[in-house]
Amino acid sequence: MINTGKESHTVVIVGGGAGGATVAALLLKQRPDLDVAIIEPAETHWYQPAWTLVGAGAFDVGDTGRPMSACLPPRATWIQARAGGFDPAHHQVVLDDGRRVEYRFLVTAAGLQLDWHKIDGLEATLGQHGVTSNYQQDLAPYTWTCIQKFDGGDALFTQPAMPIKCAGAPQKILYMAADHFRRRRLSAQLSFHTPGPAMFGVPFYSRALDRVVAEYGIRPAFGENLVAVDGPAGKAIFEVRQGDTVEHQERSFDLLHVVPPQSAPDFIKASPLADASGWVSVDKHSLRHLRYDNVFGLGDCTTTPNSKTAAAVRAQAPVVAANLLAVLEGRNMSARYDGYASCPLTTSVGRIMLAEFIYDGVPAPSFPLDPRRPRRAYWHLKKSYLPGLYWGMLRGNLGLDWHRKRTFPEAVPTFRA
Repeated sequence: MINTGKESHTVVIVGGGAGGATVAALLLKQRPDLDVAIIEPAETHWYQPAWTLVGAGAFDVGDTGRPMSACLPPRATWIQARAGGFDPAHHQVVLDDGRRVEYRFLVTAAGLQLDWHKIDGLEATLGQHGVTSNYQQDLAPYTWTCIQKFDGGDALFTQPAMPIKCAGAPQKILYMAADHFRRRRLSAQLSFHTPGPAMFGVPFYSRALDRVVAEYGIRPAFGENLVAVDGPAGKAIFEVRQGDTVEHQERSFDLLHVVPPQSAPDFIKASPLADASGWVSVDKHSLRHLRYDNVFGLGDCTTTPNSKTAAAVRAQAPVVAANLLAVLEGRNMSARYDGYASCPLTTSVGRIMLAEFIYDGVPAPSFPLDPRRPRRAYWHLKKSYLPGLYWGMLRGNLGLDWHRKRTFPEAVPTFRA
């Protein structure tokens, strides 16, 4: 039900996205009588992992959104408002209209924010002049328009400094665009610009992605960070670091796919729940706050050193639910999150490298097959199975979990992207 009055609840969850909705569903599955409230302003819940496929013409953007009311547990109280801050000393969430919601336990699942404004000129040209991004629902279809209209020239794909949501997404569209251009026999100069030193943060998978990059003839531009865009002129300005030297360099483009800088929501940065980095400070295994015993956090807004993906949320949610209920019932916490994340890397239209790993970049695939080899079966997994798994997760149906540490030969297997 929707409630707009002053109130107090046993559990208050900030954020009705993947993390918040799933934790609420799991709590109420185990304790149907539990008083749970969810603070969430949005009318629509988006299945964001499919936006990359939308950008490649392989998924309908209309199938990625559902009414928020259908995605939250009916037994939970939906406070349709925006959180504006926290007062943990008094166990209160402060809404942006000044109202306060009291809690006995708090779960922060507020996601992150996209800082488009940190790239000069970007907001004025997004969605036109060949400048696009799959990180926004209304722009992903324009990515496909740009790929279809591209008739050769310079195609630039960017990635900002970490952390960002779905660290593999910036290059997923790169490879699918490259595949489209190869099928059409276009003369295209593709480049991938990242301030980082490698294609991927997990060396086991990064070495395999180097082979994909080489196969397509893509130029990796490490140490380059997008700082400004002039859409009408088709110019992008990068801050380029080479050792201790920093300079600005201009690149021309016919197509520019931008991934914006990202950070914790401003109301979290300014709150007592955040550490110096601006993210909600939690123990990386128990997901309990490091200073406030009645506060838990999961998803993109926390300090956990894992890849920020929906798969990570799926692994974290049962840990938060179990540990919160343990504290509520006077038991010791026993559930632990191992850092699991999954990144289905679309190396072409029809093939996926299923990168799964836990803390410290340790490969932990669900299947015994070498995960560095792109497979058609994984494409069908991402396009047809994972969306249903996601919507079911919001109802507390997590499905099977087969991931575990496995050993594979050091040499990268031979494969076709």
